[in-house]
Amino acid sequence: MSRIGRMPIEVPNGVRVTVAEGVFTAEGPKGKVAQQLIPGFAVEIEGSTIRVGRPGDAGPERAKHGLLRALLANAVEGAANGFSRGLEIVGVGYKAEVKGSEVHFALGYSHPVVFRIPTGIDIEVDSKAGKMKISGADKQLLGQVCAEIRRLRPPDPYKGKGIKFAGEVIRRKVGKAGAK
Repeated sequence: MSRIGRMPIEVPNGVRVTVAEGVFTAEGPKGKVAQQLIPGFAVEIEGSTIRVGRPGDAGPERAKHGLLRALLANAVEGAANGFSRGLEIVGVGYKAEVKGSEVHFALGYSHPVVFRIPTGIDIEVDSKAGKMKISGADKQLLGQVCAEIRRLRPPDPYKGKGIKFAGEVIRRKVGKAGAK
């Protein structure tokens, strides 16, 4: 069996889990997360423990077994505690501001860039430090939103300006040598 797939998932207090019509749902204090189940895999809820079973022992089934268990564990963790990710805005005049359900960026273009915040995601901006904190219950949606925001102005390899993940190291290139 898959080592990850056979591990039980502990459901913390305050989180309700249900399985109906091929969809696993975890609902908790941080939000509601739904995960589509892979056909043929059994999901058993026994008290505060979830176990995932698999139909056979072939290679692809073993891989999907671990994948499904990890996705369900992320759904339970997101509903209970949520996930968060940090972004840094680096550059003179680069800034972000939350206005309602949108984030307005000034990223060195001739126009402001407007990003709509999807439902289930919260964005906090510290404009003095140039940092953003993005949080939500759905780990996949959180990663997708962070990637889309970073894509608005990827970090420049020469000066390091742009939007980068917190803690990301940008490999800097050497500029022109200059005429002699």
